[in-house]
Amino acid sequence: MSNTSITDSPKLLDIVRGKIRLKHYSIRTEQAYVDWIKRFILHFDKQHPKNLGAQHVEQFLTYLAVKSKVSASTQNQAKSALLFLYKEVLGLELPWLDDVEQAKTPKRLPVVLTKEEVKAVLEQLDGTNHLIVSLLYGTGMRILEALRLRIKDVDFARKEILIRDGKGFKDRVTMLPDALAAVLKAHIAKVKTLHEQDLAEGYGEVYMPMALAKKYPSGARDWSWQYVFPSKRLSVDPRSEDEKVRRHHVQGQAIQRAVRQAVRDAGITKLATPHTLRHSFATHLLEGGYDIRTVQELLGHSDVATTMIYTHVLNKGGRGVSSPLDIL
Repeated sequence: MSNTSITDSPKLLDIVRGKIRLKHYSIRTEQAYVDWIKRFILHFDKQHPKNLGAQHVEQFLTYLAVKSKVSASTQNQAKSALLFLYKEVLGLELPWLDDVEQAKTPKRLPVVLTKEEVKAVLEQLDGTNHLIVSLLYGTGMRILEALRLRIKDVDFARKEILIRDGKGFKDRVTMLPDALAAVLKAHIAKVKTLHEQDLAEGYGEVYMPMALAKKYPSGARDWSWQYVFPSKRLSVDPRSEDEKVRRHHVQGQAIQRAVRQAVRDAGITKLATPHTLRHSFATHLLEGGYDIRTVQELLGHSDVATTMIYTHVLNKGGRGVSSPLDIL
C-alpha cells in the first residue's frame, strides 16, 4: 500500500461536494459529511482514503466512541459520511463494520409539553416566530420542513400542506390548521410584496435543487417556488458556482433561540426545543382519540414502532394501570 498524501488529490472534497449535490442532500448534510471526511483523513496523518480501508474506518469510529465519547447519533453520522465517501466517491464497497465499538444510545422518552404549556409558550412569541412555532405544533412538521416550505406547497382550498423531501426523502401531506389560515394568508401577501421588490431590483431568485433548476430554468424567480418564510436579507448562495445572490429561508437557529427564550419566559422548566412541539402534536392527537396509524402518517414515520413511543408517554398499553394508592 502506497503512502499517498491527500495533497496528491486536492480536489477530493470538491468531488464529495459534487456527489452530495447530485443526490440533492441538504447543505447541512454536505457540511457535516465534508467535516467528518476531513477529520478521518487528518486522523490518519493525511493519507488518501483510497489507501485506507474498512479496518481504518472501524478504528476511527471506535476512537470516536471510546476516546472522544461522542453520542451514538454523532458516531452514526460519521459512519454515514465515511460510507458515502467509499461507496459514492471512491467506488469501493466496505465490508460490514462488525468490530466497531458502538457509542451507547440512551433510551429516553421525548419531552412533551401539556396543552397549557404550549399555549404559554406561544403567548411569549409574536410575528413570524409565532406563526412558525404555531405551525410546528399545529402540523407536526420538523423545523426544517417548515422553513423549507415553498408557496406552492400550501393549499388553502384543501386545507393541506405538502411536505416535500422530508426525512428519508419522502413527501407527505399534513393538515393546515383553520386557526392559522387567515394569518398565513396575510403573511404570504407580505412575502409576495417582498418578492416583487426583489424582482424590481434585479434579484428574486431562490435556491432550486440541481435537477429542478435544469428542468425549470426560470423557476428560481417564479412566485410559486419562493419560500414561505424567507430571510430578511439577501445573501450569496454558497452552492452556486457564480456566487448568485438569493433570498434563503429563515435560519433554524433563530427559531431555536426564540423557542428557548419563550420557554424560559413562560416559566417552564422542561428542556423544550422546536422539536418538542412535534412530540406534543403527536401526543395530544393520541390523547384526543386519533388512531396511531393516522398519527404515523402525519408524522411521516416509516415504521409504526417509531410512533409507538408516544403511547409510552401517555402511559397507555400494558402500563395503563391505576396505582393501588389511588384506589384506597
